[in-house]
Amino acid sequence: MVKLLLISNSTNAGEAYLEHPKEEIKNFLGNIKKVLFIPWAAVTFSYDEYEQKVQKRFSEFGIEVDSIHHYRNAKAAVLEAQAIVVGGGNTFKLLKTIQQHDIIETVRNKVLSGTPYVGWSAGANVASPTICTTNDMPITEPDNFSAFNLVRFQINPHYLDANPDGHAGETREERIMEFIEMDPYSYVVGLREGTMLLLENVTLTLKGSRPARIFKNGMAPKEYKQGDDLDFLFE
Repeated sequence: MVKLLLISNSTNAGEAYLEHPKEEIKNFLGNIKKVLFIPWAAVTFSYDEYEQKVQKRFSEFGIEVDSIHHYRNAKAAVLEAQAIVVGGGNTFKLLKTIQQHDIIETVRNKVLSGTPYVGWSAGANVASPTICTTNDMPITEPDNFSAFNLVRFQINPHYLDANPDGHAGETREERIMEFIEMDPYSYVVGLREGTMLLLENVTLTLKGSRPARIFKNGMAPKEYKQGDDLDFLFE
């Protein structure tokens, strides 16, 4: 049974770190006492700092956070993990480092075999087939854009509807429309702040008070709220 919790963002405006998804994370991980954390999306702060930041929140659940950067053999760490947690940051740096450690297939096989996976922001992006729907600047160059491919659809975290005054560039929707023009077979789920996708018991559920906006070539973008059937995303 595949178990995924894919979160748009770690922090809502005015809230503490991982405040909004904390109950979902706690319930999702259940009786697990230790998780393997992948901090490689961090750019302007250290992996040790990132681990400590996540540990502060996970301590509330009685869960130990063990970062993969402490291991000489990343593949072995993945194979031994009770659960895998991937933090946000820069998606290009995250994917490049994952590729450097050659753990794409290791993580994929581990999660598809039933190991729970939690990812927020960039960590949700890399659960998709590719990172082509990230919002991040390509500050470094991975070998390619292929990611863990844990779901068949693409995720756009931090999805925004607004077009700021004075901004003459593309809206988020226009950029996603460009993506589906180039990749007409993929669905893209625009996950707004404070929302997440839960895959458990072969059921995909939107969590949070805001709807998701879903895109596919040849179809008008459509809003889906919590409780709506999302099984079509696996077609």
